[in-house]
Amino acid sequence: MASKRESSSVFTVILALGANVIVAIAKTVAAALTGSASMVAEAAHSWADSGNEIFLLQAERSAARPRDDAHPGGYGRESYVWSLFAAVGLFTAGAVVSIMHGVSELGSNEPEADYLIAYLVLAVSFVFEGISFLQSYRQARALASERGTGTVEQVLMTSNPTLRAVFAEDAAALIGLVIAFAGILLHQLTGQAVFDALGSILVGVLLAVVAVVLIDRNRRFLLGEPAPERAHQAVLAGLLRHPEVEKVTYLHLEFVGPERLFLVAAVDLVGNDRESDVASDLSLVEDDLERDPHITEAVLTLSRPGAPALQPRTSG
Repeated sequence: MASKRESSSVFTVILALGANVIVAIAKTVAAALTGSASMVAEAAHSWADSGNEIFLLQAERSAARPRDDAHPGGYGRESYVWSLFAAVGLFTAGAVVSIMHGVSELGSNEPEADYLIAYLVLAVSFVFEGISFLQSYRQARALASERGTGTVEQVLMTSNPTLRAVFAEDAAALIGLVIAFAGILLHQLTGQAVFDALGSILVGVLLAVVAVVLIDRNRRFLLGEPAPERAHQAVLAGLLRHPEVEKVTYLHLEFVGPERLFLVAAVDLVGNDRESDVASDLSLVEDDLERDPHITEAVLTLSRPGAPALQPRTSG
């Protein structure tokens, strides 16, 4: 299941990369032919997204590396580093360029060279961006359905940074195309280039908001994002079902990569074995836990005498 999800994420990123490169070339040509500030902003947006997909592919590659002696917790957190680079790139190459160009064009009165070219490119871009967005939306909706959450909530909370980035960037791209269309149309109808310039600025602000959200989410996972209560309860129930475990008094789950968890727990074992036997029993339980593809590393210790037991919550 985990490998299938990883393949789905890679396909989502590759599809987004292909769509963004095609769209970026078309927008660049249209910007050169029309002189539209909104089209320049859209071209900068698409080139930024194209570069970001390279970072996201590297994020997927890094997260897939198996753990070793130097990194017993695996390399999953490296995916958040590359995704953070992508978010910063979106902010600098997309948002800042769009806003600065829009501000510089506020006083311009140059007429559009060809509105038709701009509209055609925007329409084609909407189709390609829409195809990419639908793929990320389907992936997010499938995960949300599996976990009983909303699609947007799943995107915001998921430990998969590439899914979140592609979903957010594609959604912003579609909204940006609508803004650019409105700016160009108002320019055509009124003859006032200020609307085109404002369109560029609004696209930049949109990208800045998306970039800040992505930066913050990656920052949280790099610092150590705890697993949701649903996962906590599932792991607790699994521990209590283990024949060697009598009770659990402490449990901490922390993401160390996309759908990868680091587990620390304090447990009481069944019986009163000697210290050497207890160490062997703890190691056996740890090995059993790490057979779960979502548990990268498990560390168990004995509970303090008299520590209260954790009780799994019952649904309903």
